[in-house]
Amino acid sequence: MTDGAREPVTVLGLGAMGRALAEAFLAAGHPTTVWNRSPERAAPLIAAGATHRLAIEDAVRESPLVVSCLTTFGATLESLAQAGEALSGRTLVTLNSGTPSGARELAEWAAARGARFLGGAIKNVPAAVGQPDTQLYYGGDREIFDEHVETLRVLGGDTIHLGPQPDLAALYESAVGATLLPALLGFFEGAAVLTARGLTAQTMVPYATKWLQMIESLLPIMADEIDTGDYTKLGSSVDVFHASIGNDEELGAETGVDMSWHAPMYDLLRRAVADGHGAHSITSVIEVLRKPAA
Repeated sequence: MTDGAREPVTVLGLGAMGRALAEAFLAAGHPTTVWNRSPERAAPLIAAGATHRLAIEDAVRESPLVVSCLTTFGATLESLAQAGEALSGRTLVTLNSGTPSGARELAEWAAARGARFLGGAIKNVPAAVGQPDTQLYYGGDREIFDEHVETLRVLGGDTIHLGPQPDLAALYESAVGATLLPALLGFFEGAAVLTARGLTAQTMVPYATKWLQMIESLLPIMADEIDTGDYTKLGSSVDVFHASIGNDEELGAETGVDMSWHAPMYDLLRRAVADGHGAHSITSVIEVLRKPAA
C-alpha cells in the first residue's frame, strides 16, 4: 500500500492489547474499524478516528484484513460465528493465546467460509505495540503474509513468517512462553527471601539481570545438546542441581518463604538421576520431560 492508500483494517476485541493494536493502525494512517462485545470500550478509539460497528458482521465487512485479538481461539470462533458469510474473501489474522490445535481448528473453520488465515502471536506488552523491536510472528500461507506484511509491520518492526502451517505461531508461543512463569516465580521467590531480611527487591535487579544474561548466553549450547542428544557440553550436571535440593529447603525454612512450588522440579531431578543422567548436563532433563510419569 502507498501512503495515500493505506489498507483498511478491522480490529476485533478491545482489551488492553486489542486497543493498542487499533491505536497503532490509526497512528499509521490505516482506516480502522473496531468491534467489541462491550461497545463502550470503543469510545476512545472513536475519538481517535476509528469507525465503530455494533455488529461483528458489519465490522468484518468493512475491511479486507481482519485482526482478531480476543482471549482465545474458542472466543474468536464463538464471536465470528455471528458474522455469517462476511468473512468470505477476507484475511483473518489471530493474535490471541491458545493451543496449536485451536489454531488449526480455527484455520479450517475460516477456510470453510472462504477466508484466508494467518495465526499470529505478539511477544510483548501492549505498551510496546508499534515499536521497532517488538516481535510478532505468524504461521500460514507465505503469499498471504507477503500481501499484508507492510500493514502487519505497523504492530512491531520484528515481524517474522515462521512457515506455512497455520498453527506455528501458537506452537512457538507455547514453547517460548513456557519460560515466563517459572522465571517470574524465581524472581518473586528471590525478592521474598531478601525482603524477609529487610532488604528491598530493587537491590536484586542488577544481579538478576546479569544472571538472566548468563542464562541467555547458554541457550545456544543447550539447544545444541537437545538437537544432538550429546549432554556433555554445558558442564553443569544434573547431580549439581540435585545436590542443591536440601539447600533450597533449608533456605525456605530459614526465611519463612514457601518453596513448595519447587516440588515438581525436584521430582524431575530425582527421576533424571534414577534414569542415569546424574553426570549429564542439566539439559538432559528434557529426556524425562519426553516421557511423563504415569
